[in-house]
This record gives sequence, C-alpha cells and structure tokens, in this order.
Amino acid sequence: MVKPERGDPLKDITSSRGRGLRGKKVVLCVTGSVASIEVPALARELMRHGAEVHAVMSEAAERLVRPETLQWATGNPVVRRLTGETEHVKLAGEWEGRAHLVLVAPCTANTISKLALGIDDTPVTTVASMALGGRIPLVICPAAHEPMYRNPAVQANVRSLVERGVVFVGPTSEEGKAKMASVGEIVEAAIKVFSKQDLAGRRVVVSGGPTAEFIDPVRVITNLSSGKMGLALAKEASRRGAEVFYVYGGELAPPVGIRSARVRTTAEMRKAVLGELKNGQSDAFISAAAPSDFAPVKPAPRKIPTASGRLNLVLEPTPKIVEEVRRRWPRIFLVAFKAETTPTDSALRVAATKFRAKLRADVVVANDVSEGRGFGSDRNSVLILGRKKAFSLKRRPKEEIASRVMDEVVEEMGKHRVG
Repeated sequence: MVKPERGDPLKDITSSRGRGLRGKKVVLCVTGSVASIEVPALARELMRHGAEVHAVMSEAAERLVRPETLQWATGNPVVRRLTGETEHVKLAGEWEGRAHLVLVAPCTANTISKLALGIDDTPVTTVASMALGGRIPLVICPAAHEPMYRNPAVQANVRSLVERGVVFVGPTSEEGKAKMASVGEIVEAAIKVFSKQDLAGRRVVVSGGPTAEFIDPVRVITNLSSGKMGLALAKEASRRGAEVFYVYGGELAPPVGIRSARVRTTAEMRKAVLGELKNGQSDAFISAAAPSDFAPVKPAPRKIPTASGRLNLVLEPTPKIVEEVRRRWPRIFLVAFKAETTPTDSALRVAATKFRAKLRADVVVANDVSEGRGFGSDRNSVLILGRKKAFSLKRRPKEEIASRVMDEVVEEMGKHRVG
C-alpha cells in the first residue's frame, strides 16, 4: 500500500473527498489529444479520493499540456522519456512498488491501435504494454474526432483490447467528436476497479435528499437534508456492481453513470420509487431520502402577497413511501433511515429498534439530528441496526458510512429471499 508523503503541500488534498483509492498507485498516461487539458483536474480528483498519482506523457501530449503543470498536479516528477532509469519498469514492472492501476486519459485512436497491436514507441505505449503483460488493470478513456473513432479498424482494436480485460470509459458523442468521459466518470471507473463486486447482478433502488411542498408557486416547506448520504449510497452500490436507480431531491448533481430521476415533491418521489419497483425486478430498496412529512392542504395558486399579514397554514401528513413499499413488496430487502432527536445513544437505539420492528426492515440506519447534526456535512454519526447485530460509527465520512451500510446489506441479503 502506497502512503502519501506527509507535509507535502502539493498532496495535502489526498483523501479529502473519499478513500476509494486510498493507498493505490495510479499511473496516469497522457496522449496527444486536446482533451489533455483536463488531465490536471483529473489528477487532482484522483488524489482527493486517495490515489498517489504518477504522470507519463507522450511527446505529442507535451505540445498541449506542460509537464510542469502535471508535476504540480501530481506532486511527482513526470516521465517524458524512457532512460537508463528504466522508468517503465519502476512504474509497471513485476515488483512490490509497481502501479496498482494504469489509466490512459485521454487516449487517442492512434494509441488505441498501437496498444492492440503491441507497438511500443512512446513512454505511454510502453507503460501500458507493461500493464497488459503484467496483469495490472488498464483503463482507457478515448478521445478523438468521431469518424476517426468509428473507423472499423479502430473499433476492431477496441474490441480486441476489451477481450483482453481492458476497461473503456466513454467516449461521449458530442459536436461531431468522441469526447473524453468526464473527470467524475473516470474517477468512478478507477474506484470500481478496486471495489468488491459483491452486488453484481442485483438491482437496487436508492432514494436520497429532501423533498419540498408548495405553499404557493414560489414558497415551499422543506428540511435541511443535503442528499449527500443518498448520493454516497447510490455510488457505493454501483461501484459494487449493482444496477442502480437513484431517486433524489435537492440541489446536488446526480451521480455520473447511474440512472437517476430528480424530483421535487414527496408525491413525485413516491411516483418515481413505486414506478421503478413496479416495472423492474428490484432486489432492494434503500430509503435514505428525507421526504417532507407535512404538506399544505391547499397550496395557493398564486404568490401570497406579504401585505396579507399573518399567514395560517393547515398541513396534512404526506404519504409514507417506505411504509407503502414494505406493504406492497413484503419480501423486498429494505434499508430504512431514521432521523431522531434523542437525548442519549440508548434512546436512539430504542427508537431504531421500534422503527425496524414496525417496518419489518432488514437494516435500519439511525442518527441523532439534534441541532442540525449531520445535515449538509460530509460526516455523520450513525447507528446501524441489522437483524442480529448493531454497531455505531462516530464522526465518519458519509462515503465510509455508505460502504459499511453496503457491507451489512451484502451480508444480510445473502440470507434473504427476495419475492
């Protein structure tokens, strides 16, 4: 396991957004595509998820992005030429300090074809060739003009590399170009390389974020949920191989590469969740959303003027989505979140136990939200209550909590019969 150097100001962002690549050495190979201008941002994002990044450049890439820029972005010297130092062996040879992943981003059509045919004439193709021969995971992110990428010879070479276990991310077709996948999508693909595929073949519906109920066309009742927990759960399930449908409220961007539906009201969230469960053979529903519990009985059709003075609202309860899911699909694997304002940990456990019994939930994740705790934060403290065990996580990143929840889901789902 590679540990980032302490006290290095260029690497102080390491693991600041997650630990999916913690301890992993990633060789980032850059070829001569204009998309290489995105590489510094990609390198920094890989680091934010824990990676130690080393850049390798072709001569063509140097015409588009400066090696000094990538040295700053990674905090490591950039390999521009292969010398007597045998840089390719140090990075991808068969020894303990070699890379855990070789990532070619962007990868031109020319480089794809060279790799398929075993041609090593640049530092990039040589390091990638070492990865192919040494069974280091190789991820390729193509970027080219679309007619060039559609060339039957290039497509045959893509298929050849896929058959050898190479992972392709993108490209996206836009403006007559086969554009490199987004930074977020590439980072997710890198994390997935190292994720357990223990949910492969499973279909999981995840809900997250708040809903809002209209008082009038411009004013709403809502809550402080940010949706960060639901987003982390959707990503973690996808990383583990599940087919995920994410229903969410709030302002966070949807996860890349995951089928999603953005909603605003509780009624819209209910419709999206029930519609997906009805149409698909879903194995699990993870209810991490915070739907509004009350809605105005009669929303005003026009904006209520403030000159009207005091406003009296009559509220009614909104539908309990998680309860309806359990009623209509009594055998689906159910993970329910419970937010409480409790004075003690023992009181939280009592509330979670009662909630689990009422819903017949397989797993309950409970947290104390007194004084707004956990809302909008990247960390939280939770109690995870399964069928036969319970444990607490204190002040942990939500990404780590999502991973531990999924560990519990995998363990319990193995004993569960979906119907």
